[in-house]
Amino acid sequence: MNSESGKKANFGAMICTPFTGHLVRQKAVVAILLMLVTMLFFDTGFYTKYNILDMLNSAAILEIMAFGVTLTIICGGIDFSVGAMMSLSGIVTIILMRSMPLWCAIAISILCGALTGFVNGFLIVQHKTEPMIITLGMGMLLKGIAQQITDAHPVPAMNLKFMKLANGKVIAGVPNLIVIMLVMLVLFHCILRFTSFGRNCYAVGGDYNVAQMSGIHAKRVKWTSFVVSGMMAAFCGVLLASRLNTGSSIYGDTTALSVNCGCVVGGTSFGGGIGGIPQTFVGVLVLQMLENCMNMLGINAYVQQVCEGIIILLILWFDCYAKKKKAQAV
Repeated sequence: MNSESGKKANFGAMICTPFTGHLVRQKAVVAILLMLVTMLFFDTGFYTKYNILDMLNSAAILEIMAFGVTLTIICGGIDFSVGAMMSLSGIVTIILMRSMPLWCAIAISILCGALTGFVNGFLIVQHKTEPMIITLGMGMLLKGIAQQITDAHPVPAMNLKFMKLANGKVIAGVPNLIVIMLVMLVLFHCILRFTSFGRNCYAVGGDYNVAQMSGIHAKRVKWTSFVVSGMMAAFCGVLLASRLNTGSSIYGDTTALSVNCGCVVGGTSFGGGIGGIPQTFVGVLVLQMLENCMNMLGINAYVQQVCEGIIILLILWFDCYAKKKKAQAV
């Protein structure tokens, strides 16, 4: 009798485990589908072309930044300095373009982001310090610099050409930000999947020591990921300043947390070696869609924060549950 019940239990596990495992791995997609179905029951303008484009346009800057952060997470790191870097970059661009060509101001801002990433990478890789502590400290430093430059006041751009960078519509009425986001998505996906650097990122994040012993320059790969993350944060700062036609030291206060959470929600593991750009795109989109849905339903802003926190915790719990089950199966 016991053997028969044991066989039934094993058979049930064989059927259910692959299904639940796949469901957990695709948690971000499931979350989007649930929101799409839920909004069918409410009389809102959620499914209008205007709202969908606006939602993607609002998510574009976070998505672009998250693509850079994804590299650091896959390499086994994390970057919490990106929000402050974004804020400072926008301010620097606006100040510099008053005395030099716009392209030159943007280039210098992106180089500042690269330098920030270089310092982060140096402290983390060369001195083997904790990425979270280093990048949080760097974020505080950058925010302080931004406040000192602006005296904690907004800096207006007042440049029509600069505004058109993020607010223009060049291709078939689609906002520039969405076009830039899609180009970056394809570019970063190709880098991760079809280049030696991308494959090395997965190897370094999967097992740093093994990657080194196999001939991969692990330090260089991980260091480079932080440089790229800094550059993308700076680029996003330029885009945000262009979109809002102003720079401010308060921009990006919660951006770093949102971006890193979006990466993990999409399936990129903080443990390193797991994830990808399409997953990050979906993960960040989940958070943006959730905010859009709650705005459409007229939910209080404070209640929105509680709901977002609960949902993020649930998704992360499912991620930990899947890893535990996988470890037990092995």
